Amino acid sequence: MTLYDAYGRPVDRTKLTREHAGPSLTGVRALYATHPASGLTPQRLAAILREAEVPGHGSAERYLELAETMEERDLHYAGVLQTRRRQVAQIGVSVEPASDARDDVRDADFVRAWFDREEVEDELVDLLDALGKSYSVAEIVWEHSARQWMPARLVHRLPQWFDYDADTGTELRQRTDGGWEPLAPWKFLVHQAKVKSGLPIRGGLARIAAWAWLFKSLTWRDWVRFAETYGQPIRIGRYHPTATRTDKDTLTRAVRDVAADAAAILPDGMQIEFVADTTVRGRSEIYRDLVMYIDAQISVAVLGQTLTTQEGASGSYALGQVHNAVRADIERSDALQLAATLRRDLVRPMVELNYGPRPQLPRVMIRREDPRDVKMIVDAVERLVPLGLTIRTDDVRALLGFEAPGPKDDVLAPSAERDPAETPPAPSAPAAARDAERAEIAARHDADDADDDWEKGLDALLDSAADPDRIEPVATDLAGAFLAAVQSDPALASARLAERYPDIDARGLEQLLGRVIFLARTWGRLAADDEDA
Repeated sequence: MTLYDAYGRPVDRTKLTREHAGPSLTGVRALYATHPASGLTPQRLAAILREAEVPGHGSAERYLELAETMEERDLHYAGVLQTRRRQVAQIGVSVEPASDARDDVRDADFVRAWFDREEVEDELVDLLDALGKSYSVAEIVWEHSARQWMPARLVHRLPQWFDYDADTGTELRQRTDGGWEPLAPWKFLVHQAKVKSGLPIRGGLARIAAWAWLFKSLTWRDWVRFAETYGQPIRIGRYHPTATRTDKDTLTRAVRDVAADAAAILPDGMQIEFVADTTVRGRSEIYRDLVMYIDAQISVAVLGQTLTTQEGASGSYALGQVHNAVRADIERSDALQLAATLRRDLVRPMVELNYGPRPQLPRVMIRREDPRDVKMIVDAVERLVPLGLTIRTDDVRALLGFEAPGPKDDVLAPSAERDPAETPPAPSAPAAARDAERAEIAARHDADDADDDWEKGLDALLDSAADPDRIEPVATDLAGAFLAAVQSDPALASARLAERYPDIDARGLEQLLGRVIFLARTWGRLAADDEDA
């Protein structure tokens, strides 16, 4: 069965088990670097950036090596870039099946087991090297045994061994001894960081920060020279008018060495004077302010904020929270791009090499769970449930991050209620008086409520007794028996009625009369009590 990669290219299984882009001593993929940052000037930087814009034939090599040097020489740029890379890599990869079908669940379990490796975080950090250089390439070293294909490891390859094609500037090609060749299907993970739109080679953070890095480097150089020249007081040697040439040479060596050795010997009659310049400190702050300003701009470009990396008096906790939210947006974007690369270049070959073509692939996600406001959830449940809102217990557990306890799990239980025999502490005199007054008022309300309840109950009973649905059946039975007796023999109607009386069902009449009598007596007693009161 012929398999195809994400770009429709047929996969040659025989080429998967050998390395394609490893270094070589005599080939074109050597480990040396040209270090274009040495003696870098604005003119040379402009030439390097323009050269990288023209894809094909390794034209971006000097730019990629410059990007590497920027991370090595600039502590601040290296720090913020590593923060952005590792913040995404340490989240972890989660895998979910495409559906509940058995094959989809099996595929997800297979991929999830592979990601449960200690090396995964370092491999993701290597892939996220694309944030600085615009792309990163990792070669998949496949292992084929027991009729199963598994990635043994992901090997990061130097970006200067690859370049975009000259026709479109979007398809990455590999440097080989025979020239530039397309990448073998299912052998490489190619992660392209989309920091900005446009040509992929112009989408890395190194290109955005290059000019700021150059001016900062020049500022650092000038600052060091300034400190070397003016950081120490001026040393003046004084000699006697009768000093010989040898005495003058001795004094000159002493003046030069005293700064480094902090010790010197002088002939009698000679002296060294230290003259401090009080204006040096104010002039040195120019360099520091410029370096701090450039660092702040680099922080904004890389992290989207400055308050978590810059120290200053203008920061506040609230502003830091807002800036952290901006930083979280960048994190989510980086994570989505990385998850798409893993699904396209790693998960698909893993699944289809072992189980054949799939209409759906497992979902790969790199995301941080949103923080839960437990207090807000608990307050909402306490307020809404008494108002009649029905909430599933499982939903509340899910919001709080709790799992349903099993039959053998130890669970937390409500605290024991107060023992009725336990006597509560006696209240103070003012509190006792207030409690008595409140109890009396409550008793009056209860009595009034009880009277109201009696009256409402009597009204309901009266309505029930006069209900036509209750009276009509009884009246119909009695009237029916009377009419039958009269129609059969009017002269003997009373006798006929007496004969038929035992067969007449009078239970309804008896119940109705009993209810009326009960109501009459009850109403009379209540009326008598009201008159006595």
